[in-house]
Amino acid sequence: MGKVIQVVVYKSVSDEEKLAKYAELALPAMEAAGGRFLARSIPVAVKEAGEFTRTVVIEWDSLETAQNAYDGDAYQKALEALGGGAIREFRYLEAMS
Repeated sequence: MGKVIQVVVYKSVSDEEKLAKYAELALPAMEAAGGRFLARSIPVAVKEAGEFTRTVVIEWDSLETAQNAYDGDAYQKALEALGGGAIREFRYLEAMS
């Protein structure tokens, strides 16, 4: 398997302050680990059963790289800052090219 795309869909946010602190730490942690942010926002439009929820899309060179970044100290500090302030769903997809 080559490159993977990580899609994070926020199901709910219960604490915007915790989310802001998390975002401050998470973005540089993921970039330092090799992640390339492709999108990070509320959708500009949705179709069918889509919802206007915060979504993040990151490209990784491999699933192993993505997993190492998630498990790394810098990202774990970001998760501590989030401290239950949001419920999210993570998906990893094999990139088409």
